[in-house]
Amino acid sequence: MEQTHTAHNGTTATPGAQRRVLVVEDDPTIVDAIAARLRAEGFLVQTAGDGPAAVDTAEAWQPDLLILDIMLPGFDGLEVCRRVQAQRPVPVLMLTARDDETDMLVGLGVGADDYMTKPFSMRELAARVHVLLRRMERAALAAATPRSGILRLGELEIDHAQRRVRVRSEDVHLTPTEFDLLVCLANTPRAVLSREQLLAEVWDWADASGTRTVDSHIKALRRKIGAERIRTVHGVGYALETPTP
Repeated sequence: MEQTHTAHNGTTATPGAQRRVLVVEDDPTIVDAIAARLRAEGFLVQTAGDGPAAVDTAEAWQPDLLILDIMLPGFDGLEVCRRVQAQRPVPVLMLTARDDETDMLVGLGVGADDYMTKPFSMRELAARVHVLLRRMERAALAAATPRSGILRLGELEIDHAQRRVRVRSEDVHLTPTEFDLLVCLANTPRAVLSREQLLAEVWDWADASGTRTVDSHIKALRRKIGAERIRTVHGVGYALETPTP
C-alpha cells in the first residue's frame, strides 16, 4: 500500500506528489532544523553546505524550491542563485544573517522570490515555502489557461499568456513574484493598494509583519520597469501610474 504523508497545513500528499526542497546552508544546526521541519511538513529535502555543491545538487536533483543562505563557502548564495536560475527557473527563498536592504535587493535582482532575515521561526519559514509553491502552481495554471490579449499601459506591455513584460518594446526579465506583483497593480491602475492587500493577493500571506517584503519587491520592480511607474502613497501603499488619456 502506498504510503501517505500528512503535512502540518492539513494537506495529504503521496510520495509521487511530494515537492522537492533543496536547503543550502553551511551552519549544520540551522540546516538540520530546517530539513527536519520541512520533512515533517511532507517535503522531500536535500541539503548542500557550499556554493559548488548547491549548483551541482540543483542540476542533478531538479528541486521545486531552493532555500538559500547568502553567505556560503566556495561562492556565495547570489552566485548560486544566478547559476541555478540559468539552468531552469525555480522559486528561491533567500536567507540573510544581516537585516541589510542592499543584500535583499541584490538577492531579488538575481532571481530570488522572497527572503527571510535570521533569526526566523521555523513555522514562518514553512509557511513561506507553502506560499511560494502555491504561487508557482497558480502561475503554471494561468499559463495553461491564459487570459487573452496583451495589456498595454502606455509604454508598458503585460503579456499574460507568455508571462512577459516589455517597456518601450524591450523585454524586461521579471521573477515570477515581480510579475504577479505587477499584474496585481495593473488590474486596478492608478488605484492605491495597501501593503497588506498586496501581501494577501500576491503572497497569500496575511501577516502584516511581512510588509517589508512588499517594499523590497516594489523597489526591485521599479529598477526594472522605471521608478516613475509605481507611485508610493506614504503610510498606505502603492499604485501603478498610467498615462493620462
